[in-house]
Amino acid sequence: MAATILDRRPLVRVVNVRHHYGRGHGRALVLDNVDLTLDENEIVGLLGRSGSGKSTLLRSIAGLIAPSEGEVRFVPSEDGSPPSVSMVFQTFALFPWLTVLQNVELGLEARRVPAAERRTRALAAIDLIGLDGFENAYPKELSGGMRQRVGLARALVVDPSLLLMDEPFSALDVLTAETLRTDLLDLWSEGRMPIRSILIVTHNIEEAVLMCDRILVFSSNPGRVAAEIRVDLPQPRDRLDPAFRALVDEIYALMTARPAAAPAHDGLFPGTGIAMALPVVSTNALAGLIEEVDGAPFDGEASLADLADQLQLEVDQLFPMAETLQLMRFAELKGADLRLTPAARRYAQADVDTRKGLFAQALLAHVPLAGHIRRILDERPGHVAPARRFRDELEDHMSPDYAAGTLSAVTHWARYAEIFAYDEDADRFSLEDPS
Repeated sequence: MAATILDRRPLVRVVNVRHHYGRGHGRALVLDNVDLTLDENEIVGLLGRSGSGKSTLLRSIAGLIAPSEGEVRFVPSEDGSPPSVSMVFQTFALFPWLTVLQNVELGLEARRVPAAERRTRALAAIDLIGLDGFENAYPKELSGGMRQRVGLARALVVDPSLLLMDEPFSALDVLTAETLRTDLLDLWSEGRMPIRSILIVTHNIEEAVLMCDRILVFSSNPGRVAAEIRVDLPQPRDRLDPAFRALVDEIYALMTARPAAAPAHDGLFPGTGIAMALPVVSTNALAGLIEEVDGAPFDGEASLADLADQLQLEVDQLFPMAETLQLMRFAELKGADLRLTPAARRYAQADVDTRKGLFAQALLAHVPLAGHIRRILDERPGHVAPARRFRDELEDHMSPDYAAGTLSAVTHWARYAEIFAYDEDADRFSLEDPS
């Protein structure tokens, strides 16, 4: 199925697509002026963090939603027929009361394909994806990997030109996901599937390099195509190949690079001062990452790719942890590497009370919202303040969802560091533990 660039014909063009969610003050720009072309005979990956609009773009191409601006153009084939599209979802999306065969036949039934032909085509698709013998089983009788194979068979049975895949392996365990990826690539390279192109959304950098001919890296808030990377490595690809590892490291460095316009004190979070939108990352996760990098074999410095492999983390899990450590001056991100600062190495070797003290110092010094809340509590005679007051302040700079998440993150960190307390029932902060 591999083809040279000259062999490829355009299949779909996305032109100046913008998309908003919500209305009024809560209106959020999710995609901003996205342009891309999908060609025949290629697998293209959309790689980025949650909130970068990848799934929104996929659904726009599938016709499930209409973009707020711009358009998705399907290029007719040589015989003049428009391309057809099928989609594989992250959550399997099977009907539990239908058998495997009945689930696979659904798309054909919707197209009013006669029953005999439906059955013949569905059985062929089930056989193709390796579920022969399970035609009469129900989804509850299948493993996660087998259920996702049913979803793939249902997508393939309608003979689509373009296969859209929305994080199709993220709900599976590591070994099952690896097997399904390999089987899909084998079917593609052998030309046994009817599709002419695959577009896959992923958070997994290694998965993108392993599968794709091109990778489109999306920035966040709003989603834009920040970079396009062509993967020229021959299939099948070896994760241990130095060229493979070098490309993975290059993408990690690209995705963690600070925007040129961002002041140094911002870390990698949008906004300044209390307007920094913060991720909800547990202190246990931060401590665990510090301990992992501090110990052997890393001895204080590790590549993000190695950490992702070692800890089985995807970018949406690893990046917020690494960036929070950088924000609090417990680590530095240098390209694709994470290097602990002396404060973090002291933290790794300290007892519980000393750790809390180090964390409190970093939190008050480098997270403006934490210092702001503590200052208000210190100034008030009763040392109490409603949480609503700070949510309202945050909502002047960000959406209500981001405001709630940011305040939740700071509350969790501050309670661990014992710099202020929070009473959930009364929804207020204080300097005294409400218990």
